[in-house]
Amino acid sequence: MVDPLLLVENLRTWFPIKKGVMKRTVGHVRAVDGVSLSVARGRTTALVGESGSGKTTVARSILRIVTPREGKVLFGGTDLLALSQADLLPFRKKLQIVFQDPTTSLDPRMRVRDIVAEGMQSFGIGCSENDRTDRVAALLKRVQLDPAQMHRYPHEFSGGQRQRIGIARALSVQPELVILDEAVSALDVSIQAQLLNLLADLQRDLGLSYLFITHDLSIVRYLADRVSVMYLGQIVEEASAAELFERPQHPYTKGLLAAVPSVQKERRLTEVRVLGDVPSPARPPPGCRFHTRCPEAFARCRREAPPPYPVGEGISRCFLSAMPAGAADPARPA
Repeated sequence: MVDPLLLVENLRTWFPIKKGVMKRTVGHVRAVDGVSLSVARGRTTALVGESGSGKTTVARSILRIVTPREGKVLFGGTDLLALSQADLLPFRKKLQIVFQDPTTSLDPRMRVRDIVAEGMQSFGIGCSENDRTDRVAALLKRVQLDPAQMHRYPHEFSGGQRQRIGIARALSVQPELVILDEAVSALDVSIQAQLLNLLADLQRDLGLSYLFITHDLSIVRYLADRVSVMYLGQIVEEASAAELFERPQHPYTKGLLAAVPSVQKERRLTEVRVLGDVPSPARPPPGCRFHTRCPEAFARCRREAPPPYPVGEGISRCFLSAMPAGAADPARPA
């Protein structure tokens, strides 16, 4: 594998559940429960899963917007979780995020010029206000917006244009890694395609690394080099994008792929269907966390939590992945 820029190891972020007048802790929401993943330099890792799987909490934990319970977040070999706030500051500009909803992530009281230049001011980029204005103009042009519009407010732009402003803001401090948290999911398909092309161009031209968080595997196929599939706080499968689409291992991955019409038509995947809703992360099921929704579950799945079995150049957290092709588990019902 290419040298990783970001390496996350055994990350756990739990949120306390408090009840009563004294606000006593009676349990925890295990939003992220032992996640490991990596992002190679100049490449894209996609983190995929349904709403409630913990994807956004992974992003916020990496950026230390929330405080993880344990684990490591190695950026260029430095553990960000071990740094003080003062020591963390130089790394803030190296990791940036583009949020899902550009309407709420852009301050409606600020003009676009000030939104994009805000990070430059914070990190001392640019020798003067005029220099920063020139940099803003260049960034807007790079994200295919008219620099003459920099004195407008966010509400004067369309949703796709506002997301381009968000991308320009992230690029303004010259980051090495950009986290894209469902950055195109709120847009219609034609605008999504334009933004994906833009992101691919920016990655090629600037050498950016992306952690691309999404629930949409059709987008993943276009942009990602590697894919980590997340379910109920854990990574259940990780592989190269090509391998995952060609030979998915985990039943949850197969179900997600079967829900993508274009992929289903080309591959004629098995009739795996994900059943029901995601259980509460405050009370994850015993054994395999997916067994309550898995059409391929058998008795062992209800008793034991499967370890991450190596498969090809990735892993799969499923007992079936460790069984020889055509073999039958004696505990599995006929």
